[in-house]
Amino acid sequence: MNTGSSVGTPDEACHGELALRNPAVNKDTAFTLDERDALGLRGLLPSSVLDIGRQITLELEHICSKADPLERYIGLVSLLDRNETLFYRLLIENLDRFTPIIYTPTVGLACQHFSHILRRPRGLYLCPDDCGRIADCFRNVRGRDIRLIVVTDNERILGLGDQGVGGMAICIGKLILYSAGAGIHPSHCLPVTLDVGTDNAPLLEDPYYLGYRRHRMRGSAYDSFIEEFVQAVRSVFPKALLQWEDFKKATAFRLLARYADQLPSFNDDIQGTAAVVLAGILAGLRITQQSLGQQRILYLGAGAAGVGIARIIRLAMKQDGLSEQEIRLRQIHFDSRGLVWNERGDLDEHKRDFTWNGSDLAAIGMTAPASVTLPQAIDLFRPTVLIGTTGEAGVFDSRIISAVSSHCQRPIIFPLSNPTHKAECTPMQAILYSGGRALVATGSPFEPVMFNNQLFVIGQSNNVFIFPGVGMGALVSEASRVTDSMFLAAARELGTFTSDQRLASGALYPDIKDLRVISRQIAFKVAQVARAEGLGRDLDDAAMSSAIDQAIWHPDYGSIQSRPKFGSD
Repeated sequence: MNTGSSVGTPDEACHGELALRNPAVNKDTAFTLDERDALGLRGLLPSSVLDIGRQITLELEHICSKADPLERYIGLVSLLDRNETLFYRLLIENLDRFTPIIYTPTVGLACQHFSHILRRPRGLYLCPDDCGRIADCFRNVRGRDIRLIVVTDNERILGLGDQGVGGMAICIGKLILYSAGAGIHPSHCLPVTLDVGTDNAPLLEDPYYLGYRRHRMRGSAYDSFIEEFVQAVRSVFPKALLQWEDFKKATAFRLLARYADQLPSFNDDIQGTAAVVLAGILAGLRITQQSLGQQRILYLGAGAAGVGIARIIRLAMKQDGLSEQEIRLRQIHFDSRGLVWNERGDLDEHKRDFTWNGSDLAAIGMTAPASVTLPQAIDLFRPTVLIGTTGEAGVFDSRIISAVSSHCQRPIIFPLSNPTHKAECTPMQAILYSGGRALVATGSPFEPVMFNNQLFVIGQSNNVFIFPGVGMGALVSEASRVTDSMFLAAARELGTFTSDQRLASGALYPDIKDLRVISRQIAFKVAQVARAEGLGRDLDDAAMSSAIDQAIWHPDYGSIQSRPKFGSD
């Protein structure tokens, strides 16, 4: 197994000043006196030796002294660049505190300011100038057994849109959470940005912008670039799992369909979001004592996230025994142009599976679908679940939430857009306008809400509950394909994790402090599905469980020659 060292040969990387400059092996002041003598560090460090516990206390002091979230992000990434083990140990022990910094919502700021805060390049940057040489670029990633790649073309970063090369911060953040949340060793991880240009005018005008300073590549040239990228992954890192991240919705669906059978891959915006939302709904139904098949779900937003959620709910309802017609009539979509129905001439292909026809709409009294408003649709459809993926703050106003609540005793309301200022409503608004009856989960973190002398804890519908476990399960099982059934299994498992105590407080998701336990169990369920579908290793449950445990990395100072292994290595 390769060491993942980024400076020199393994022996060189562990000696003298090079050891202090290599984050994969550096211990800073934790090097013992014997290690300092053996590694040529005598005199290069202050005399005191601090164990990792005291180092964590000091790092907490450093990071928490910064009031600005972006400065905290910069401080944490600087620690990662200096001492990998200490960074991950700090993060794992403080997931609730630092996940919103490393990922949403603060990572959005990091994307926007990426060119001005970059300290040390991390990952692989591919641009049109690299056409014909992408495989060579991958080969420049030396001495690492890459098993997991997160890639973006930067066009739809969170709810912020086109962020150019700044989208790299998303890929870096996701892989950090794979390592912290599931124990996938960082040396197996590679963030990649497909820097095909940007149509973000302020970025192009910024003299310090670090990305490819052209308007976006599109059409056949873009498709050829993607094709070369995929073939390079297959050639150079044939055992890698690929996660597509933050692509424009039409592109996201197209690439997922094209390459799902060519290499193990998935799109977290489509499938990960879907699974985590379904898990939250299933947790909410533990409160209402209803089945999924009894729900009527209204979506505001029919992009990658909205349609992805509808797809996994359709699969779950089918698994529960509902007919195709019953399933179709329990989900209705609105997009920026109004109701999604079959006679609209401007429908994207990915929306067509969820259209209603005129007779279906007439059956609920919707006789003018082309002009129906959202409040009118709520009165006629009477949804029990309201899901927002619009990126438009405030669209779930008092009129909308009151209308949903008038037809449902305990409406489930998910304003999912992030960062925080993009949320369709705040938890306080959802609870206030529903008279305290709404079950609320959000895409961004929110503080608890006090209403009528009751404290409501707000669970975050955070994909981090899903993708680390799915990734670990797919890698350990050596899955040749990542399927929707795997995400459904992950969703059902996550839905059982929220404790009765948290449900009583209104939280539909478990505490993120339990992420490693959750990810390990999801990995096991995913591996079982891979085996059942004939896509992964044929190990019995005990052997599969043992293989997962052997693959999990627990950050602590030790020999750099010891790395967890995947699959049959």
